[in-house]
Amino acid sequence: MTIEPGQTAPAFDLPASGGQQVSLASLAGKSVALFFYPKALTSGCTKEAEAFRDLHDEFARMDVVVLGASKDPVKKQDQFVEKHDLPFPLLSDAEGTLCDDYGVWVEKSMYGRKYMGIERATFLIGPDGTVRQVWRKVKVTGHAEAVLKAAQDLA
Repeated sequence: MTIEPGQTAPAFDLPASGGQQVSLASLAGKSVALFFYPKALTSGCTKEAEAFRDLHDEFARMDVVVLGASKDPVKKQDQFVEKHDLPFPLLSDAEGTLCDDYGVWVEKSMYGRKYMGIERATFLIGPDGTVRQVWRKVKVTGHAEAVLKAAQDLA
């Protein structure tokens, strides 16, 4: 399944860091920057999460909720949040439903070996629940800034 701008964002209701339960429905009326990352506490994922952390106040000023998501268990998401002082919830998609719904559980290849994993991707969802912009195969450097600019352009 591929999610494109203009489509309704797939609903979710998942456990998250800090003992939270986060649903898209509970965020109605707010924009959401939902970024998927392969694995908590790894170097690329840490750089990406820290970039969103560093811009968090600017997202918040525009009423944009930042959410990270991976298949890591809540305990690992909690460690990630604590170690890197992340001010936003990290969703635990242990069953992979969210990844499937957003089309980010894909075949990947490293050193000629094929395997299934999470594609680094971000979805900017408008206050009406419509996907406004999609980034796939994200390169970490400058990505959080690009999402912030897109959110500003929507405001």
